[in-house]
Amino acid sequence: MSDDTNPKAVREIRINPVVPSESVLVATARSMRPKRREDLGVREHEDYVATCPFCRGNEHLTPPAIDVYPGPADWRIRIVENLYPVLGDDRQERNLSLGLQQTIDGYGRHEVIIDHNRHGIALYEMEASHIADLFSAYQKRMRELYQSNPRLRYVLVFKNSGAAAGASLSHTHSQIIGMPVVPYNVQAEVEHSLSYYRKHHHCIFCALIDEALTFEATIYDRTSGAVQRRIHVGQYVIERGTRFLAVKPFASRYEWEIQILPLAHQGDFLDASGDDLRDFARVLRRSMARLSAVLGEVQYNYFLHALPHAPETEESRPSYHWHLEICPRTTIPSGFELGSGLFVNTVSPEDAARQLREVVLTDPD
Repeated sequence: MSDDTNPKAVREIRINPVVPSESVLVATARSMRPKRREDLGVREHEDYVATCPFCRGNEHLTPPAIDVYPGPADWRIRIVENLYPVLGDDRQERNLSLGLQQTIDGYGRHEVIIDHNRHGIALYEMEASHIADLFSAYQKRMRELYQSNPRLRYVLVFKNSGAAAGASLSHTHSQIIGMPVVPYNVQAEVEHSLSYYRKHHHCIFCALIDEALTFEATIYDRTSGAVQRRIHVGQYVIERGTRFLAVKPFASRYEWEIQILPLAHQGDFLDASGDDLRDFARVLRRSMARLSAVLGEVQYNYFLHALPHAPETEESRPSYHWHLEICPRTTIPSGFELGSGLFVNTVSPEDAARQLREVVLTDPD
């Protein structure tokens, strides 16, 4: 336990309230041990690179555009097929069952979204209106993919920024993968949140937002009466808009992980309105600016977790809450983490939230 008036090492296992089987070991003393951390990303700041297939003017180096915004000549966002897809629709093979060994045809779609025509621009340097357009483009393409084939049960949107996060090209981009299965981590969120809803008749994500904005407590040692821990209202809040909230999860898997959620219940990302996305974009932009101010040019992934469009998940609309997970890559997973499945976080989520919240942003947007 830790007292925020007299900080000391934290060593405790925290349970993810949405997926209780997922635990995080917060062990701040381990931050002092010798270890290799992921290097900060070396970002290319150029607006144009002649050899980059994603730069405006080099369109011949990519497959034909699936969609462009606002138009082909002056595009700012461009969607193309991935040349090296993890799933594809170029061939279809029947599923196989060999005793306990089973396969499902690797059918799907894998596309690249070129986030901006400027090569080296960072997410926090984009205008909030552009980020809103980007997520609107995600939304439109997700809807089109779901409508194109009922075999697609889930469409995942994600971004890899930096080599440590899996990015193979420096030009800012994200990806969309339509797949015939619902990913395990999303399925676990859907199932556990539905179980909570059936028991409490309330969305667990909404309950967590309520706690983040209204809950405070002081825990005392029953023998000495000394303060063991204080939880303040807003302790985990990083950024707040009129419709969205950025929070540091209590059981953060990554040292500087941030999640952004709608303040009002919204199960399906496809239901987000234009006004929703404009406020979301502002919260995302400012959250990324805070991360950059504290960490520098950090490498990161983000994942959009939305309600699957599968028949068995339709009843989860009242219990599920779409959200964006931002996961900066500041450390390399250890053998303990890979072998146990237990994430180790060496930075107290409370301290990380405080540092991010204390950043003074001069941009009024």
